[in-house]
Amino acid sequence: MVITLKNSIKEIKLNLHTKFADSADLTIREITLKSANRLTAAVITMEGLVDKEQLAQSVLNPLMVYDFGNMPPQRAAETIQNSVAAAADLAAFTTVDELVTYITSGFAVLVVDGAEILFAAGTQGYAFRGVSEPESEVVQRGSREGFSEPLRVNMSLLRRRMKSPELVFEQMTVGSESQTQLMLCYLQSKVSGQLLETLRSRLNACRLETVLGAGYLSDYLEDKNTSRLFSGVGISERPDTVCGKLTEGRIAIIVDGTPAVLIVPRLFVEEFQGVDDYSNRTYYATFIRLLKYLSFFIAVFLPGLYVALAQFHPEYIPSFILIKTAEALSQTPLPVTLEVLMMTLVYEIMKEAGLRIPKSLAHAVSIVGALVIGESAVTAGIISSSTLMVVATAAICSYVTASLYPPIMALRLVFIVVGGLAGLWGIVLATAVVIISLCSKTSLGVPYMSSLSPFSLRRMRDVFLRVSWKELGRHTIRVQKFPETEADHVR
Repeated sequence: MVITLKNSIKEIKLNLHTKFADSADLTIREITLKSANRLTAAVITMEGLVDKEQLAQSVLNPLMVYDFGNMPPQRAAETIQNSVAAAADLAAFTTVDELVTYITSGFAVLVVDGAEILFAAGTQGYAFRGVSEPESEVVQRGSREGFSEPLRVNMSLLRRRMKSPELVFEQMTVGSESQTQLMLCYLQSKVSGQLLETLRSRLNACRLETVLGAGYLSDYLEDKNTSRLFSGVGISERPDTVCGKLTEGRIAIIVDGTPAVLIVPRLFVEEFQGVDDYSNRTYYATFIRLLKYLSFFIAVFLPGLYVALAQFHPEYIPSFILIKTAEALSQTPLPVTLEVLMMTLVYEIMKEAGLRIPKSLAHAVSIVGALVIGESAVTAGIISSSTLMVVATAAICSYVTASLYPPIMALRLVFIVVGGLAGLWGIVLATAVVIISLCSKTSLGVPYMSSLSPFSLRRMRDVFLRVSWKELGRHTIRVQKFPETEADHVR
C-alpha cells in the first residue's frame, strides 16, 4: 500500500492499530508544529527499541522550535528532511510495509499530516550484548572480537577489517512474520555473478514464517540431490575468519539477531583449518592440521574397528592385547557391539545434560559420570575397561574438530553397527559409500571435496600442509576457479 497525499495521520494510526491489534508497545505521539496553518505531525516508535534521549535531541526538540510559516505539508516534510531533523540516519519512504519494518527495527518514523513521504530516523537504543570473545572458536593468537547479535554491529566489525570500497553489503528480508533483516556481504571484484544470483534466488524462495537464527536458512542454501550429512554451509563467529573467506570469492550472510555469520560455499578441508594456523610457524601449523585429520578418523572409525576386530577378526589384534581384551570382555554380560553402543549413547546423554543444566551443577554431573558410569560400571563387570577406553578416546578426538561433531557422531554410530554385523568388510563398504557421497556433494555448484576431488595441486598448499605466507600471498585462489565447479562465471 502506497501512502499518498490523501492519507492523514488519523488513517495511518488506524492502519497501525489494526495491524498491531492495539499492542501496548506501539507509541504514536502527535505534535502541533509551529506554523501559521497549524500543521500537525506524529512520531511513531516501538517502546523499548529506541533511545529516548537521542529521539528528543535529534527529532522532537528541532521540530518543536522550528517555524514552518505558511508551508504546505509536502514542503514542510522536505524542510524537515533537509534542515530540521538532526538524526545522522534519515531515510524517506512511502509504503506501509516499510513503515512497519522501520519502527520494528528501532527507527522513529516522522509523519507530517497530508505529506506523501515519511521519514525514518535512526534512534535505535535497545539493549544488546557487547562484542566479546567467541566461545566456540577460541584462538591463542589473534583478535578476541566475535560477532554480536545486532546486524549493524556485525557489519562494522567486517568494515573495520576490510576498508576497501569493493566490500559490499546487500540487504534482504526473510520470514513473512518475523521480517528478519540479513545482509549479503561480498567483494564485488572477487565474487562470481552466477554464484551470487543463485544465492539470491534461494533466499527469495525461503517461505518460512519466522527466521530467528542463521540455522533456519541452512537447508535452503544446500544443493539439491546431495548428501546432507556434511553441511555445505559454513558458520563462523569470528570477523577475521569471514574476511579471509571473502577474499576467495565467498559470500557471507549476516542475519540480524545471530552472533554468527554463514559462509557459502563451504569445503570439507576447511573444517580442519583454523585462525591459529595462519598465526603460527609453518611447521607447527602443519603438525596441528595433521593432528586434526588424525583425530577425525579416530573419532569416526575407532569404536567400529574395535567392535569388528573383537567380534570377527581377533587374529589382527596383537597377542598380549588380545589376551587382556578377551579376559575383560568375557566378564561382561553384554555383547561387544551392544556394549559399545550403550556406552556411546550414555556419553551423548551426559554431554547433553552438561550443556543444559546450570553451570553450578556441571561439576557434579562430571563427577557422577566419571565415578558412577565409569569406574563403578567397570568394577561391577557391566562394561569392560577396554570398551570404556575406546569410547572415551573417540569422544575426546571428536572435539578436536568441533564443527564436525554432528556428522562424526552419526558416522560413529553407523560404523559401530556395521562393524558388529559385517566386520571389517562392512566397514570398508560403508566407507566407500561415504566417500562417494562426499565426492558427489556440491556447495552452490562448487565440489565439496575440492582440492582432493577433483584434485588441485596448487590448492594442496593449504590442505594437509600450510606453506609459508610468502607462497600463500602470491596468488589467492577463488572458489569459482576450482576444477569442475559450476560457478565459474566471474562478474
